[in-house]
Amino acid sequence: MAEEKSNESSAPSSAQNKLESSKTHARRAAEDLKSAATTMAEDYRDKATQAWDDAKVRVRTLQEDGEDYVRENPMKAVVTALGIGFVLGLIFRR
Repeated sequence: MAEEKSNESSAPSSAQNKLESSKTHARRAAEDLKSAATTMAEDYRDKATQAWDDAKVRVRTLQEDGEDYVRENPMKAVVTALGIGFVLGLIFRR
């Protein structure tokens, strides 16, 4: 009977040890996942920032090219703007 009591008292201790081990393992896994997610987020943020900067440079270049074209060909620019305005006016009037 004394043996049965010692087995019964060691069972909760063993279960408790397994529970603590599982908690520790889960905590480490969560920390690893958080670290990996943070790294990925930083990588994507850097890529998005680079893409945004590239887009701003392209838009600025297109704007400068357009301004240069208008300065070199003012009559073409005015006639083109009038034509586009007329067509848009016809489209939106309906």
